[in-house]
Amino acid sequence: MAKNVDVAIIGGGIAGMTAALTAARRGWKTIVLTGGVPGGQLISIDKVDGVPGFPDGIAGYELAPMAQEQADAAGAELMMASCLAIEARGLIDSWQLKTDEDDVFARSVIVATGSTFAKLGLEGEQRFVGKGVSDCASCDAPLLRDKVAVVVGGGDSALQEALTLADHAAKVFILERTGSLTGQATYQERIRANKKIEVLTQTTVVGIEGGEAVSHVRVKDLFIGRESELATSAIFPFVGLIPNSDLVLGLLPLSASGHIVVDAAMRTSLLGVCAVGNVRQYSSHRAAGAMGDGTVAAMSLDRYLKSGEWV
Repeated sequence: MAKNVDVAIIGGGIAGMTAALTAARRGWKTIVLTGGVPGGQLISIDKVDGVPGFPDGIAGYELAPMAQEQADAAGAELMMASCLAIEARGLIDSWQLKTDEDDVFARSVIVATGSTFAKLGLEGEQRFVGKGVSDCASCDAPLLRDKVAVVVGGGDSALQEALTLADHAAKVFILERTGSLTGQATYQERIRANKKIEVLTQTTVVGIEGGEAVSHVRVKDLFIGRESELATSAIFPFVGLIPNSDLVLGLLPLSASGHIVVDAAMRTSLLGVCAVGNVRQYSSHRAAGAMGDGTVAAMSLDRYLKSGEWV
């Protein structure tokens, strides 16, 4: 049976759940299409820093359920379904969201579909998924006790995962193709202070090899152009994020990088449609930023639903 709501939110990450909490508290009938297990990328993060109220950080797999419970308590409905398409019904305040379960008819929409970790694009990368290639240190670090792990990338995600791995692995190598790490200063300080972690700059992975599981990677020193082998039991690629914006391709303007274009109020070019979190242009890619996005978007739609205009 089709559902009729005021606000439909696509995505069950922290941005979507915060939007749901805010919209429901404003009195609007709200539904969240979680697309499966709520939480998004947060559920695989061992420690989320920079969230007010948690000075020592909080595990993503704890923060995500907290947000879900609050949204549910405020009256938002969580629907474990994936949105397959968004269509305008030719009327103001009328959007049809086709899902793999019941369709949803909404007066307004928030796209909070997040992002996906970019791939290295190397031969063997897909073959060794679950056999040494991973994007979840908190999931696999306990399996690497007294072993060597390789993290590819120098941003926040890479440095966070390296620190998590260092709690278990005997040695962690961080490979960064540029001349320096790009993650925030607090992470870099902790990396430098950890004797288990070694940073190799101007270095990239050119091959992932092994038998039944990863046994080593081929790396290239970009300064001198020489290749060598680095023995490792696991490799964790964190070389960027790809916005999950395929759902709105042809419907909303996208940036050159594929992010949804929004204004400061998270509003898109379509009346009644907002975008938040990692899928929107100029996202901070931080949990606290995503929470702010969700709040701002819900308030934008609160004003829209009352006036019928972007105000």
